[in-house]
Amino acid sequence: MDNKGRSKRSIRVKVISMGNAEAGKSCVIKRYCEKRFVSKYLTTIGIDYGVTKVSVRDKEVKINIFDMAGHPIFYEVRNEFYKDTQGAILVYDVTDRASFEALDSWLAEMKQEIGDPLEMEKVVFCVCANKIDRRSSRVVDDTEGRLWADSKGFHYFETSAQSGDGIAEMFQTLFNGVVKAFENGGKAERIATTLGYTKEQVEAVQRLRNSKDNYERLGLLPGASKDDVNKAYRRLAVLLHPDKNVAPGSEEAFKILVSARTELLKNR
Repeated sequence: MDNKGRSKRSIRVKVISMGNAEAGKSCVIKRYCEKRFVSKYLTTIGIDYGVTKVSVRDKEVKINIFDMAGHPIFYEVRNEFYKDTQGAILVYDVTDRASFEALDSWLAEMKQEIGDPLEMEKVVFCVCANKIDRRSSRVVDDTEGRLWADSKGFHYFETSAQSGDGIAEMFQTLFNGVVKAFENGGKAERIATTLGYTKEQVEAVQRLRNSKDNYERLGLLPGASKDDVNKAYRRLAVLLHPDKNVAPGSEEAFKILVSARTELLKNR
């Protein structure tokens, strides 16, 4: 397809957020997508998912944002979401050194789950030094943060979800990088929005939206094992993942699927 043909298609890209719990990942995303700050901290359970549309380089871009819970207990939920990522935001709290020092382990987890080093190299990364409004409590200065980001070849931004400082600039840089990859024939091109969807995809959406309980949503009997839950989830995720399914209601159904799996895996 020539460049003229590409420009008429809406590009769909996947962005993930990574970082320790309470670093402010959800607040950063809400500040950008909803133009508001949520002062009351609510722990992200498993995965939060949102969609926004932006115009980048004269192209309409549909951004699928996966906000991944930072607590270790949610590893088995978030590990499914690293693959097929085009953009990633590594968030740390400038008032919490442990969150900064954890960036290497977050990067290592992503590398492990993606597997292919070449796929990892295609991801556009932004390092988000968050909560800069808390100047008196800051323990990681900008020089240290920039040096770490520069050593990896990542973009670096100082942000405050509370004031909004640096948020728009960071996301704009991230989206510009992803769209540039699309224009150069990168991975984003391969998941450009397609026309149509299958009967199986539509039926999966309907079942997720109409089922009475989480076992029924995953097509399981009550008391199913952890392995059964994960197998059923993976099968449905292939049908419902927003990168692959444009059937009406698919985004809502995917959220329901993630929530159902998270609930069924609790206390196992």
